Amino acid sequence: MKLFTRKPPWYAGGLAFECIRCGRCCAGPAEGYVWVNQQELDALVEFLKLPIEEVRDRYLRRVGKRFSLKEDPKTRDCVFLSYDPSNLSGCKIYPVRPAQCRSWPFWPLNLEDPDSWSTAGRRCPGINRGPRFDYDEIRDKRKLADP
Repeated sequence: MKLFTRKPPWYAGGLAFECIRCGRCCAGPAEGYVWVNQQELDALVEFLKLPIEEVRDRYLRRVGKRFSLKEDPKTRDCVFLSYDPSNLSGCKIYPVRPAQCRSWPFWPLNLEDPDSWSTAGRRCPGINRGPRFDYDEIRDKRKLADP
């Protein structure tokens, strides 16, 4: 009797990634969703030093029963993406950015197969450069992106 053995994912040997803070992962032109849970909303409120109602009104949109960060209506860039050269990260909320942002580029869509990873790499110059993330690190980041 042969037992079913699961084939390891194509990235089992690890993947290289180094954020160069270009902001392309946060930019349009397509509409997207960056999901924000209650804990992340609380962190935003504390970081921005604004009442929760104001944070919800100014920076979040309701999508069904969930909240997502708003985008600029013209560019589809994240509302927190900054092109100010003095802001090295490009993100106005970098220290408290949602888990989905922290897990880029290890999103399920990008990890489907090598072609998907390469497609993401055409948008993100940090893919396939810098330190190598091992399988366990990728798995943990992927879980953050797909709650």
